[in-house]
Amino acid sequence: MYGYGYGYGYYGFDWTYILLIIGMLLSLAASARLKSTFSYYRKIRSASGLTGAETAERILRAAGITDVHVRAISGSLTDHYDPRTKRLALSQDVYGRTSVAAVCVAAHECGHAIQHNINYAPLNIRSAIVPVANIGSSLSWPIFLLGLILSIPALTTVGIVLFSLAVLFQLVTLPVEFNASSRALKMLESTGILSREENKGAKKVLTAAALTYVAALASSILQLLRLLILSGGRRRDD
Repeated sequence: MYGYGYGYGYYGFDWTYILLIIGMLLSLAASARLKSTFSYYRKIRSASGLTGAETAERILRAAGITDVHVRAISGSLTDHYDPRTKRLALSQDVYGRTSVAAVCVAAHECGHAIQHNINYAPLNIRSAIVPVANIGSSLSWPIFLLGLILSIPALTTVGIVLFSLAVLFQLVTLPVEFNASSRALKMLESTGILSREENKGAKKVLTAAALTYVAALASSILQLLRLLILSGGRRRDD
């Protein structure tokens, strides 16, 4: 009967798009909260007067790490730590700024450097699955759609498996990010870079950042659910 199959409802409306919309709204809400929180604490100067770069250098020294290089990169909220090159990259809003936001973002990236230094298992697992996760992200939908169009269940299954690898990567990312933030807050207080009161603001910034990863995972799970529904609907039609 027209209007059914492929996960569709009446008049050919694909109700599974609702799952995509929910995921998109979650991601947009998390991103908006992060930008708002970061913008607020970017205007508040830390009592220590240390820049993001100086914060990173101090935390790395306190952790006994001497082989990680801190450098500036362009963009906003593009900060990251690269375990392959042992480079800690800080964005323009962080590297030379003395705000609470800049300090806590720099500390968070140091948290990743510390994880790498102690062979933190979830970080190693995430690094190991990056190649297959990238393949899953780029090829899952084309293969899945090809399977639907050609009515080849094996291809749709391959597409679902590939997308599951991308979801797995985001799942493993959560403990890595939460742990890095926890280490950052402890180091900021133990080194005296931020006061206990300032640390409350830092926690808000890092919590907002962590929620973007939670939203991304939720969005991906919803997309995976959509793939399963569409695949199941097609098989029932066959």
